[in-house]
Amino acid sequence: MDNHGEMGLLGENFDLGMIGRIRDEGYESRSGSDNLEGASGDDQDAGDDQPPRKKKYHRHTPNQIQELEAFFKECPHPDEKQRLELSRRLALETKQVKFWFQNRRTQMKIDVNCFSNGKMVNLNQTQLERHENIILRQENDKLRAENNMMKDAMSNPMCNQCGGPAIPGQISFEEHQLRIENARLKDELNRICALANKFLGRPLSSLAAPITLPSLTAGLELAVGRNGIGGLNAVGPPLPMGLDLGDGVSSTAHMIPLVKPSMGMNMMGNEIPFERSMFIDLALAAMDELMKLAQAEGPLWIRSANGGKETLNHEEYARTFLPCIGTKPSGYVSEATRDTSVVIINSLALVETLMDANRWAEMFPCLVSRASTIDMISAGVGGTRNGALQVMHAELQVLSPLVPVRPLKFLRFCKQHADGVWAVVDVSTDINREALNADSYFRCRRLPSGCLVQDMPDGYSKVTWVEHSEYDDSGVHQIFRSFLSSGMGFGAQRWLATLQRQCECLATLMSPSVANNDQIAISPGGRRSLLKLAKRMVDNFCAGVCASTVRKWDKLRVDNVGEDVRVMTRKSMDDPGEPPGIILSAATSVWIPVSQKRLFEFLRDERMRSEWDILSHGGPMQEMVHITKGQRHGNHVSLLRASSIGSNDSTMLILQETWTDASGSMVVYAPVDTTAINVVMHGGDSAYVALLPSGFAILPDGSSQSSYVAANNEGGPSVKGEANDGNGDGGGCLLTVGFQILVNSLPSAKLTVESVETVNNLISCTIDKIKAALNRSSA
Repeated sequence: MDNHGEMGLLGENFDLGMIGRIRDEGYESRSGSDNLEGASGDDQDAGDDQPPRKKKYHRHTPNQIQELEAFFKECPHPDEKQRLELSRRLALETKQVKFWFQNRRTQMKIDVNCFSNGKMVNLNQTQLERHENIILRQENDKLRAENNMMKDAMSNPMCNQCGGPAIPGQISFEEHQLRIENARLKDELNRICALANKFLGRPLSSLAAPITLPSLTAGLELAVGRNGIGGLNAVGPPLPMGLDLGDGVSSTAHMIPLVKPSMGMNMMGNEIPFERSMFIDLALAAMDELMKLAQAEGPLWIRSANGGKETLNHEEYARTFLPCIGTKPSGYVSEATRDTSVVIINSLALVETLMDANRWAEMFPCLVSRASTIDMISAGVGGTRNGALQVMHAELQVLSPLVPVRPLKFLRFCKQHADGVWAVVDVSTDINREALNADSYFRCRRLPSGCLVQDMPDGYSKVTWVEHSEYDDSGVHQIFRSFLSSGMGFGAQRWLATLQRQCECLATLMSPSVANNDQIAISPGGRRSLLKLAKRMVDNFCAGVCASTVRKWDKLRVDNVGEDVRVMTRKSMDDPGEPPGIILSAATSVWIPVSQKRLFEFLRDERMRSEWDILSHGGPMQEMVHITKGQRHGNHVSLLRASSIGSNDSTMLILQETWTDASGSMVVYAPVDTTAINVVMHGGDSAYVALLPSGFAILPDGSSQSSYVAANNEGGPSVKGEANDGNGDGGGCLLTVGFQILVNSLPSAKLTVESVETVNNLISCTIDKIKAALNRSSA
């Protein structure tokens, strides 16, 4: 017996006579559809002295039955507080709720004990019919409730996709599509917020009111978003920062204070990736910081004395921003620059280039040695790159063996902030522990960096580039430390200068008005093949100088070779673009006391070639093909013919590419077979032309003359004085010399000490000849 006065039915001891007594006493459940208004079993026992009264029944509504049945499934024995809440909600008296639950429990026990101990109890025909009627009444009540719901839905039809009215003619097709998109974006918002609550323990964003974007002027005077920067004078209403979720809703998540150190690192041989929700939060925080850095003025940015490049005020930065990826590791140095330029490319084309790893590497050929996309988290919204988020890996390089390669694993996030205004931000996901034991790699990490792009008339765009990184400079040679700390190696100036040069090159090659002064006839297809061959030549030269993983090199340690000369070797057997055999690469960098411009003009001058190039055989060289690749004088691909003194017979052809911009200059060349190059000039496949490149990279020194005198005292390159180039920009530059030669073409060939000494002497002799020729010309 339970404490509510119901029957205690115990297996085979169940008394069928109790069913009759319950019916005779008027205590029927009727499955809850009818309820006895009178005394319960307990009340009847207590009220024997009271005069009998007429018992009446109360029929519940279908909605009341549905609510009571649902609650009964969860809690068959409600307490007084729960019964009071149900009576208030269903407009019933408390005793009616109590009696209903008593009746329902009794009916359930009767149904169960009919099959007690596997023995079916024989009920008479009347009892069976009554039991069936109760079940049918329940089904009828349920169908009646469903019918009422369907009538309500038909009276006010709604669209299942957008939640709006579905009455034909009430809304236009365009509005209907917008409602569907709005509903999808709201679902996406709810999903992201749920992920944030699950993995971060706090909401990702708070909903903001719809914000009207300001009209942008050519100066791009945008406001600065969520957490205002001190000292900024924002113009107009604030620009929404964060992930644009449509319908006037913009994420306003604050930056996460720290990223867990174990995330994204190789722990005990097992890769532990970031959760995607944390990628989203990190990308939003990085985008917010980039937008503020791209638009802020002093005191956050300090402009150089001559009004040129801008460098970051690190003290002001620390006061303004929370660490996006954690505090700076011990021993690391910071490097942050900003630059702005107008580039002949529109915002959409630039964004597509940056979000494609292969096109990005081709746009910055001497800066990005290789790039790949590891994971695509979001491809964007509505067929555009707006909201695209991906995990990438890249190797960045400076054209010198004395500067290690920078391998990076980072997020790249793209967002459209207004019509014709885009931003692309990068931020590291770890501190690059895979390079800790590699002496040819940087230990570095990239803080929020990237570009803000605004469309301008005639296909141009205004690009503001921000570069911010922290790295361990212990592996950098002394003569390059000032160069890197000034931001010339990996800073914003170099990225923008390279972008501007490449865009000018593409515009020039596509222009039909380019002059053709070639002595050898070459078809348009031949020009494309020759340019493709020149690109492969430059890429191979950079890979040999910087020792990136594009090529697998074995580094050699030779006693009679200086520490500043890197010697590497590899065996080439299956690549049709290289001669088979053992290939030896040697490169070094020195300081030259002349300007970058003067040294570049000297090295690219065909008339001065015999001063330093042993391939000229002591005579001048003649330019046979000239393909212009930009507006600057000296940016072109050419085909040279070397002749011996006193002979008109052509002994060889030399393919050469030269270019210069504000970040540096390059002269790369390779001897090519005459028969093979004729096939290329007629549109043939350039992949089968074997070549081994050599050449020079010229970089600004990034420091004053006195700094290099100090470097000389510490074992750096010798400095004998400053030469003036006659152009008003005296000083010095950093010259990198690199050679790749075929040691032996036999399959069983082995590298010898004599071969290493030969290439080492070739580098030393070439540098000495260049210095001597420059000294004679300045005397």
